[in-house]
Amino acid sequence: MTIPPDIEAQILRYYHVEKWRVGTIAKQLRVHRDTVDRVLAQAGLPRIGPPQRPSKIDPYLPFIHETLAKFPTLTAIRLQGMVQERGYRGGKSHFRHIIGCHRPRRSAEAYLRLATLPGEQAQVDWGHFGQLVIGRARRPLMAFVAVLSFSRQIFLRFFLDARMENFLRGHLGAFAAWNGVPRVVLYDNLKSAVLERHGDAIRFHPTLLDFSGYYRYEARPVAVARGNEKGRVERSIRFIRDNFFAAREFADLDDLNAQADAWCQGLAADRRCPQQDVGTVREAFAKEVPHLLKLPDNPYPVVERVSVAVGKTPYVRFDTNDYSVPHTHVRRQLTVLADPDRVRIVDGQQVLASHQRCYSKGEQIEDPTHLQALVEQKRDARHHRTSDQLAVAPPYRRTQHRPWVRDNSAGRRHANDCRRRPVYCGGEGWHPERNLLSAATARLERISTCIRDVLRPRAISSP
Repeated sequence: MTIPPDIEAQILRYYHVEKWRVGTIAKQLRVHRDTVDRVLAQAGLPRIGPPQRPSKIDPYLPFIHETLAKFPTLTAIRLQGMVQERGYRGGKSHFRHIIGCHRPRRSAEAYLRLATLPGEQAQVDWGHFGQLVIGRARRPLMAFVAVLSFSRQIFLRFFLDARMENFLRGHLGAFAAWNGVPRVVLYDNLKSAVLERHGDAIRFHPTLLDFSGYYRYEARPVAVARGNEKGRVERSIRFIRDNFFAAREFADLDDLNAQADAWCQGLAADRRCPQQDVGTVREAFAKEVPHLLKLPDNPYPVVERVSVAVGKTPYVRFDTNDYSVPHTHVRRQLTVLADPDRVRIVDGQQVLASHQRCYSKGEQIEDPTHLQALVEQKRDARHHRTSDQLAVAPPYRRTQHRPWVRDNSAGRRHANDCRRRPVYCGGEGWHPERNLLSAATARLERISTCIRDVLRPRAISSP
């Protein structure tokens, strides 16, 4: 607990001048007695009053100090068990209080102020800003933040995930907004930058290395768990949370990014620039722009490429949604090329389908021509199968071929009847004409039976 300096002065005066006891000081100043003891210990003045009574833990203090020196984070419960094995019989709460007083404190670390030259360095990081509900999906709202170290100029762009493709798109947007590229970009050890690290041995992500080589800048990761080495972007993310995103209303992601661009060019650029002779961030940025590296003639191509398998239905699954493809490409391995707006499905160099990207979940995005072609093929196959069976009928039944062809429903019913009653003729196999003839004969027999029942004379009962 931190107390004001005037309270500390009163504690010292009452104790050393007025000779008050610790309990009296704590009661009169309405502070805890442990706070009074801490102030007196920090002052380094000799304690006034009778000497403290010996404690049960005193014989074990050398062992406790030695153990805490080797294991500073060892819990008091585990340490008490070790001391009890050596004969200690004190209570648990008192032991924890004593250990809190004797546990070594980490010494405060001092930091140097880091100064950079204009156009020399930028710092990049992701910030998580909750979730965005789109249809049936809840997607993370991630903010790509890039800051020029000299001028503190901020670039802010929101995405629905932190994948490598959006990571590179954030760089493209920042370089375009700054109209140049810094010579060094600092990253922490996120997976989009560092795949593996053992001390100073670093294995970079190959895509990021190719991207940095294209724009001629150096990708430099900071040390592990040393966020202070890129404190400008860390502080900028907190500045964005408090001064831009708090109580912000927006219609969709595009609206949010439009507001972010206006904020970066407006209020964020008009704030005071720390550690610089110029007044605002806008003025410092104008001084830094001439020192940035020139942009290449063409931007780096960023397309999300995913290999997908087509099952027995003409759809591919991408980003929790199904996109239709021509039915002629089922049971194949295809490739999805996706950008923030469109999803293209290709087979080698051939573009099979192009759909608007959907960010919901479990949706079916279809091209009507894909399904219509499949429906037509299925209808024609059923029609031809019925016609083939009728074409092999005997000559005296051939006259019924044309009506059945014109009426597909009747043809389908007859084809189903034929399939239900197959006829096998010894070792000759299945004969369509005999099957058809058998079905027609059975139907005529049923009709004849009904006619005989109607014409049969009925017995008349006598009165």
